[in-house]
Amino acid sequence: MSEARSVAVLKGGRSLERAVSLRSGAQIQAGLERLGYEVHGIDAGSGLVPELLELKPDVVFIALHGRDGEDGTIQSLLQALDLPYTGSGPSSCARCTDKVLAKHLMLEANLPTPPFLALRETSIRDLGAGAALGAIEEELGFPMVVKPAKGGSAFGVKFASEGQELPEAMVGAFSYDATILLERHIRGRDLAVSVLDGRPHHSLPVVEAVPRQEDFFDYESRYEIGMTTFVCPAELPPETTTRAQQLAVEVYDLLGCHGFARIDLMLEEGTGELWVLETNVVPGMTETSLLPQAANAAGLSFDDLLERMLASAFDR
Repeated sequence: MSEARSVAVLKGGRSLERAVSLRSGAQIQAGLERLGYEVHGIDAGSGLVPELLELKPDVVFIALHGRDGEDGTIQSLLQALDLPYTGSGPSSCARCTDKVLAKHLMLEANLPTPPFLALRETSIRDLGAGAALGAIEEELGFPMVVKPAKGGSAFGVKFASEGQELPEAMVGAFSYDATILLERHIRGRDLAVSVLDGRPHHSLPVVEAVPRQEDFFDYESRYEIGMTTFVCPAELPPETTTRAQQLAVEVYDLLGCHGFARIDLMLEEGTGELWVLETNVVPGMTETSLLPQAANAAGLSFDDLLERMLASAFDR
């Protein structure tokens, strides 16, 4: 058992990922109670800081997905309150949550990430950036993925298979964020590698997500039981597994992650090339989530995983 006795589990919140966060939080609470901790579940809202000040937990387990929980907001508050907390710190959260920034950092470090361009809504309104769409289409090609610069769980992610579909996809993504990412679509296999802190860091077995009804791993296929087949360890050539795990650790270190994180990749059909998509600093902990599946394949039970995640709050 870690240094903590009293654990506050932050869940819910105000983001579009609230429902998933509540499910993650419920699983975490149940596990921590099995382990003998005094657990306090808190639905993060306007009374969060006063509640934490009154409760004075030994540690905070962050199960908030999306806004506030993954962008560094909660982490900064907890540091100000001098409360240990799970996961990455504010600066790492900011880098990982901003997909545009993270991809620029990966490019500078010569790490493979799909070609992309970023557009702000104001650039279209004030600078006439819409006139550049033809050049963007030529540079990136089709099909193209259009996604909000921030956010997770595939909210706002759209596909454009041809030029006529691009404006509608952009409008859809802009409804979730003022900055969007236009990214070359990599057709292939959807992989995830979770990393746990250690010396050296520990890459868990690769998970492959295979949607049963669509060729796109969207919100429904991520979180509805039975919508996706998960293969763990993924059936890959040994050299591909090794390379995916190495890439995950390199991205983890580059973005300054702490404790644990999940790195999503694509294995390109035909070429066998690996491409890094994004990093999740507060991975899902639901019954269909990838980090618990990978830990289980590595011989770590869900409760063992919680203990390790909790312990990381004290070795920052």
